[in-house]
Amino acid sequence: MTAYIIGQMEIHSRDWMDEYFAKMPDLVKRHNGAFKVRGGKPEQLEGEGKMPDAAFVIEFPDRSHATSFWNSDEFQSLAVLRRTGSTLNAILTDAVE
Repeated sequence: MTAYIIGQMEIHSRDWMDEYFAKMPDLVKRHNGAFKVRGGKPEQLEGEGKMPDAAFVIEFPDRSHATSFWNSDEFQSLAVLRRTGSTLNAILTDAVE
């Protein structure tokens, strides 16, 4: 069953972004994933929580591919870099099929 990693990011500095975003598309693709949403202009439609600076949705064939990506050494190294200038809230969820 198709699975999605959905994230909301608050950006504190941009020093990490060039390296991170240069490597992410290829890494996602190597794990059979595809960005469905990346960045954008989040707009609040309901609720009172703080809006993220950026949002993303990555589609994977299944949870196994998604968790393999997330737990990979390469992604975890990039996550350490990302954490130097941002805060991320991310979830893994299944598609409706």
